Amino acid sequence: MRCTPLLALVVAAACARPPQAITPPQPGLFGPSSQPVLLPPRFGEPGLPRSDAAWRAVGREAAALLSQYVAINTTNPPGNELKTAEWLKAVLAREGITAQIFEPRPGKANLYARLAGDGSARPLILLNHMDVVLASPEYWTVDPFAGTVQDGYLWGRGALDMKGEAITQLMTLLTLKRAGVPLKRDIIFLATADEEVGAGVGAGWMVEHHPELVQDAEFLLTEGGTIRAGASGRIEYYGVGTTEKSPMWLEVTARGTAGHGSRPTPDNPVHRLVRALSRIAAYQTPLVVTPVVERYLRDLSTIEPDPGKRAWLADARAAIRDSTAVRALTGDLTYNALLRNTISITGLTGSDKTNVIPPVAKAGLDVRLLPGQDPQAFLAELARVVADTAVAITPLGTTWPATESPTDTELFRSIVAAARERTPNALVTTPPLTGFTDSHYFRQLGIVSYGLSPFPLNQTESRGVHGNDERVSLDDIAFGVRFMYDVVSRVVAK
Repeated sequence: MRCTPLLALVVAAACARPPQAITPPQPGLFGPSSQPVLLPPRFGEPGLPRSDAAWRAVGREAAALLSQYVAINTTNPPGNELKTAEWLKAVLAREGITAQIFEPRPGKANLYARLAGDGSARPLILLNHMDVVLASPEYWTVDPFAGTVQDGYLWGRGALDMKGEAITQLMTLLTLKRAGVPLKRDIIFLATADEEVGAGVGAGWMVEHHPELVQDAEFLLTEGGTIRAGASGRIEYYGVGTTEKSPMWLEVTARGTAGHGSRPTPDNPVHRLVRALSRIAAYQTPLVVTPVVERYLRDLSTIEPDPGKRAWLADARAAIRDSTAVRALTGDLTYNALLRNTISITGLTGSDKTNVIPPVAKAGLDVRLLPGQDPQAFLAELARVVADTAVAITPLGTTWPATESPTDTELFRSIVAAARERTPNALVTTPPLTGFTDSHYFRQLGIVSYGLSPFPLNQTESRGVHGNDERVSLDDIAFGVRFMYDVVSRVVAK
């Protein structure tokens, strides 16, 4: 492992004192609330950064903060976001920014802070989530909760999804505060729990129980965008998330006669479940070109070098009637997910004993519906595909209709301007998200909400999201801090 001097002043994350960097609950750094939280030094200057060198210093501070942030293990379940909220509160307090912590359940927390403007325009929300998905250390090159800096990257679960983006939002807030930039809008920094589990007591809880804190906002920025870079590092396009598919998680249940494994039964529920799942796996949902997907693919056609692919992308409705085009488009996992409702079989449960036939066998399905699709009609179609009345298909939790934010706004124009300042004539497009974020809670309040990624990522780097060896380069952190600041400052500064 190669060590860098970046974190030597913080907790010597990869060098002198590894136990403090690798084990989050050390006294001082994550100790009782009565003790001071050990924070990294400020690298940035007090005023507004004016030079590349000054912005690089802001990037170093962001990396130091992110190293601490990923070292707080907020794997959900259980989340334990309270530890993170207390850390964020300490970072903000050092800058004279007051934050409130809401704890809907023990250990589960949301943090809310507001930097005041003059009120001549409605607020902007910077939304991020504190929880992360599971990381299995045995499959990682480094400890996923050590905040390690190695080979020019900062490694750790959440480095991309979405603690890294949260730090670019945080540094934007701190930079505006330090520089005393006059603001026409309040800026709300909202860090929430439970995004990774799709429910719980996070953003939805804040909207339901404290709408007065957010409902006056005009704009919101969160995860769900992309800056796609090629292998060479050249930026191919900036993608702004304006809509996303709707999740519908299902449980498939088969029942039958229990018994001893040595005496097979004709109505073994595991057999029945396997037959049902085989039909579901073989089922091809219809191809549908929604208006937002049609616009996105047409945008991509303008940068596609291959003439055949360019023609398919330019006219997706014609392409899905061409068998060659269909094979090519659906062979791409992203295009396939954008052109149809998708079904993934993600879990199986039966007996916990090899020699016992269980009375019940179950499977989990992750279904993602295109905008405009009827969930009840989809359930009816799935029941037709299974064709077995002894197999029940039951929704788990709630679903919601897809929502979309317009692009003819001051904030979208600010994103375009910031992108083209870095990449002249850059393509700025609106890729629909095949997953989901917490944006839908706020779009339902009439708040224009965009997914905006601050980091240019190539395909290899993108695989770290929910995967092994999640990491973000130090160069991308520096890029992301300045890009996020430029976008936000254009829309909030007087």
